[in-house]
Amino acid sequence: MRILFTGPAAPSHFFPMVPTAQALRAAGHEVLFASPRPFDELRQAGFPIVEIGDGRPLKEAFEEAFGTRAHYAQPDLTQDEIMELGAAAFALGSRSTVEDLLAVAAGWDARLIIHDSCLASAQLVAAKLGIPAALQNFGFSSGLEMAARLAARFTDLYEKHGVAGPAETTPLNIVPASLGGDPTGLRMRYLPYNGGGVVPAALLHRGARPRVAVTLGTVIAGTDGLEAIAPLTEAAAGVDAEFLLAVGDADLADLGSLPANVHALPWVPLAELLRVCDAVVHHGGSGSTLTGMQAGLPQLLLPQGADNFTVTDAMVATGAALRSTSADVDTELLTRLVTDPVLREAATRLRAENDALPSPAELVPDIEALVTARS
Repeated sequence: MRILFTGPAAPSHFFPMVPTAQALRAAGHEVLFASPRPFDELRQAGFPIVEIGDGRPLKEAFEEAFGTRAHYAQPDLTQDEIMELGAAAFALGSRSTVEDLLAVAAGWDARLIIHDSCLASAQLVAAKLGIPAALQNFGFSSGLEMAARLAARFTDLYEKHGVAGPAETTPLNIVPASLGGDPTGLRMRYLPYNGGGVVPAALLHRGARPRVAVTLGTVIAGTDGLEAIAPLTEAAAGVDAEFLLAVGDADLADLGSLPANVHALPWVPLAELLRVCDAVVHHGGSGSTLTGMQAGLPQLLLPQGADNFTVTDAMVATGAALRSTSADVDTELLTRLVTDPVLREAATRLRAENDALPSPAELVPDIEALVTARS
């Protein structure tokens, strides 16, 4: 069976697709990704890719939708307002992909389209060609709800193509039911794919002191810098732990002089780093949060924008995470993150919930049935 994966050119949206694609390919299916530029990080996953869209960076769509230079952090907006702005930007970025995706799906004879909620062309193409669709959720929020926000901004293109509305799509959830996703569809275990990278030998085993990983995901450092973790690096000096800054090649100027127990790392796949850590601090992105959940670690979330506030609310409710603004992080809070047994017990329970879900490989027959049931 030929299965076409597609989504916007953003690691946080494509990375959750990779374990599903790997499972389907291992089961003997042909897999192709259709992606706008840039797709260098997707190329590392080892799948063939066909380019769609006009080559404009997604950042330009966000700046046009926002009416100003795009910032990740949106402290003055509600979660709903942030999602509406995001939907407007992603819908705008999706417009140039319609004709290309239609040509790829038809020319390659795709039998199933697995898509992200933030590429509005996918459900239009599936509807026009009569191809079954599955929505690969990337985290805690409802993918169906986000896809509907985008579709509402695509009505002119549905009319142009003579399509009544978006194709029905089956959510593929990657979080335990207690954390959200969509209530319908299929639910699979979260298996982290964080891209490739060299793991330093010193990170193959635990250290003499507790280790805390600190990350801002794949976007914030490039748009907002590292200001969000500046108070943390200062407060870390008083904590009996090593703090590992997983910020890749980001400019460290915002952080000033680092304390002796704070170390900046080159790019390391987050799952490998967390395997030898005792806690993690991050912005509340779905990928960072779920990788921490899969590792069974207590988490401190510093929500900035996107879906971070929805994620933070869900994680704090489990008892496995703390929340704070960036400015309010202090030594006491970081010490609690490392030492509180209640946090660690809740994180262990949450990991067990994830482990109890079927793996992507075990879910392959259910995904195949999305096609065979319509034959």
